[in-house]
Amino acid sequence: MSREVFDEIKRQIPLLDYLQAQDWRPARQLSRGRWMGLCPLHSDHKPSFLVDSVKSLFYCYGCGRGGDVIRFAELYHQVRFPQALALLHQWRGLPPLLHEAAGFYQMQFHRHAEAVAYLLQRGLHQAEVIEELRIGYAPGRCLRAWLTSLGYPLESLQQAGLVNAEGHDTYSHRIVFPLEGNLYGRSTGAATPHRFLPGTKGGLYAWEKVRGYPEIILVEGMFDLAVLWQAGFHNVTCALGTHLNALQFRQLCADDRCGGKSRTVYLALDSDANGSGQRAAQCLSHRLRAEGITTRCVELPDGHDPNSFFVGGGNAHEFRRLLERACL
Repeated sequence: MSREVFDEIKRQIPLLDYLQAQDWRPARQLSRGRWMGLCPLHSDHKPSFLVDSVKSLFYCYGCGRGGDVIRFAELYHQVRFPQALALLHQWRGLPPLLHEAAGFYQMQFHRHAEAVAYLLQRGLHQAEVIEELRIGYAPGRCLRAWLTSLGYPLESLQQAGLVNAEGHDTYSHRIVFPLEGNLYGRSTGAATPHRFLPGTKGGLYAWEKVRGYPEIILVEGMFDLAVLWQAGFHNVTCALGTHLNALQFRQLCADDRCGGKSRTVYLALDSDANGSGQRAAQCLSHRLRAEGITTRCVELPDGHDPNSFFVGGGNAHEFRRLLERACL
């Protein structure tokens, strides 16, 4: 790949835009076009990350790393140069395409009784929550035709992962949740339960809505989050699994001032029979405490997650009692 191609990528993707899309915020402006903030590449407590938006370059005085937007993508996502280029290409082209796909899936949801029935089975019935989460349904065999009719070439659909190499819709018989830069598909049948498009799962779900709360409830799955929102708990976010990526961990540790109070994170992970959810909660708790974050581990009934707790007859009052009894 020629130097001209690299320069064109850097021209099309300004470093500051990409940083802000990864939830980086400058702490102060040094001069015109030059900003200083916390380093997103290591645990930073004092702003040491310099960004020159005119030259589209960065340098961290703490960890000593610097470069352009391609180098940042390599370091931030912990990938090699070719994968960093692919992620940048994907980030540049995905937003409008994923927006169209998510909108199409939303249209399909109410047209398929099996999708509505599945949500009811998972305890989700409030139309307002379904609309706010922009939940859709992928019946399969129809997304490709819709997107190509809008002018998107087949190659773009395949690069995004929406269509497979054989030309068929990747998602079929799946409930679809739009994420930041991705789509999460939950199978309604016997297929692999969880599926994402290529790329990262992004940050914590709806982080901009919950980051200001002094107390935050962290759950594993989107249906856990959905039933809690439905029950009136709006300070809930989701990591889409027990392993937090670097961005998600930094988000929980960020000083968002939380109304002048220090942050407490309630870890409401699955109470698995094999203890994996409980071990993950303890491990994450230790990591967060090392960063000065207060944590409490919510003890759900054996074999339950927040979703099954409500589906099994639990209510908001009972869940609130679990929060009150949560251990340090």
